[in-house]
Amino acid sequence: MSAPYKLVASDIDGTLIRTDGSLSKRAIEVIDALPVPFVVVTGRPVRWLHQLFEQMAAPVPAICANGAVIYDAERDEVLRADPLSVDLLLDVSKRLREAVPDIALAVEVEDGRSFWYEEAWPVRWEADTKVVRMLATPEELTSVPAVKLLARSAHHGPDEFLELVSSTLGDIATTTHSSSSALVEISAAGVTKAAGLAWHCERYGIDKSEVVAFGDMPNDIPMLTWAGHSVAMGNAHPALKEVADEVGPTNDEDGVALYLADLYGL
Repeated sequence: MSAPYKLVASDIDGTLIRTDGSLSKRAIEVIDALPVPFVVVTGRPVRWLHQLFEQMAAPVPAICANGAVIYDAERDEVLRADPLSVDLLLDVSKRLREAVPDIALAVEVEDGRSFWYEEAWPVRWEADTKVVRMLATPEELTSVPAVKLLARSAHHGPDEFLELVSSTLGDIATTTHSSSSALVEISAAGVTKAAGLAWHCERYGIDKSEVVAFGDMPNDIPMLTWAGHSVAMGNAHPALKEVADEVGPTNDEDGVALYLADLYGL
C-alpha cells in the first residue's frame, strides 16, 4: 500500500505526549515503523526536546519555538533561525509595557538554548543557571536577538490577554498562545509553525498536500490550516477543532499513535 501522506507533523505537548509527559510504548513503535518521515513542530525551545527524544527510538527533525528554529537533533545543529531583532524587541517591549502595566517579559535566546527573564516572571521549573538567568535590568531583555519573546499577565484570561497583546502589536510581530494561563508567545512577523514546516518540506520536495498534521492549541492553527490534512486532538482548544479537517482521540488516549496506526496500517 502506498503511503497516504509523505510526511507526518505533530505538536508535542497536549498532542503527541500524554499529560504526564510520557510517550507511550505504542507511540514509540508506531513512529519507528512509519514509512514516511516524522517531524515534531513545537512551541518548545531546543533545550526542552531531550525530554521527548530520550523516550524515542531515535531523535527526529524538530521545528521549535513556533517555527523560529529548525533543528537537526541527530547532529545537534540549528539549520535555520528567524529571531526577533534587537530593534524589534525594543519596539515590541515598549508597546507592551505601555499597554499592560503588570506585564512580565522573558526571552528565548541563543536559538532557544538559553532563557532570560525579568524578576517579576514566575519561574516554575528549570533550575539550571547555565541556561536560565534572571535579568539584572529591563534593558538586558532587548540586548540580543531572541527567537521568542514571552509575555505574562496576572490579571487577564488566556484568550483575553492574547487579544490585548495582538491588538497592541498589530502586524509588527506574530502572536499566539499554547497555555492555559495568560502567557502569550511572540515571534518575528511571519514566523509560525506553518512557515517553519513549509521551509522543512521544501528542502525535501514535499508539497503541503502531502502532509498530515496534528495539534491541540492556537499556536497549531497555522500548521493545521496549511497542511493537506489536519487532525485536532480530542482535548484541543475549541478554535483548533473549528479549523481542523477532523477531530481525533485525546492525547491521553494516545490519539496520534492510534490515528497513524490506522492510516498506515501499522
